[in-house]
Amino acid sequence: MKAKSSTRVIRRSVALPPELVQEVEAVAPSNLKGNFNRLVSVALQRFARQRKAEAFEEAMGRMAADPSIRAECAAISKEFLTTESDGLKND
Repeated sequence: MKAKSSTRVIRRSVALPPELVQEVEAVAPSNLKGNFNRLVSVALQRFARQRKAEAFEEAMGRMAADPSIRAECAAISKEFLTTESDGLKND
């Protein structure tokens, strides 16, 4: 009887142009060159991280451009302005 694996694997079949496969294999790090499945997994993980980072940057940009958020940040800054130099001496 087979032992149940704790990790699940989803198998997908994809069709790739040979030129793309050759290009990817040519530039792959040495630890990934012999394992195309691992190479694809690493590439997809990097893609997901990049998209999340881009989505975060876009959200931050929208937030920074939002007039109500800008007004709230200005109000907070104004409230803390008097405490910014508390206890510090001017040289």
